[in-house]
Amino acid sequence: MTVHFTKDHEWMKIEGDTAWIGITTYARHALGDLVYLELPETGRKVSKGEHFAVVESVKAASEIYTPVSGKIVEVNSTLSSNLDDLKEDIETGWIVKIKMSNPSEVANMMDKTAYDQYVSTLD
Repeated sequence: MTVHFTKDHEWMKIEGDTAWIGITTYARHALGDLVYLELPETGRKVSKGEHFAVVESVKAASEIYTPVSGKIVEVNSTLSSNLDDLKEDIETGWIVKIKMSNPSEVANMMDKTAYDQYVSTLD
């Protein structure tokens, strides 16, 4: 299993032509105490770089962007009532699953080592 990361602090796991997308632990800690998650509708088409969800904390509201284009085929609706699961845990912390329309968009994403190095420059 390969996990990819963006500079906007999203992670993405790929299974076949489906991408599981969530936010990183770094993003989760930067946001602080979460109070609300606005989820998208299943079936919505998204383009790379478009926001598909909004997470609100006591500090601010932040948009979550999709690193790939495609169609949202599943939404993790259990997150709305259990925001603590919104973390870099692939089994429980994913927000949406997107059937990718252009898998080559993954090529510009970072692996875990590159992401960790990127995050180390932010603090």
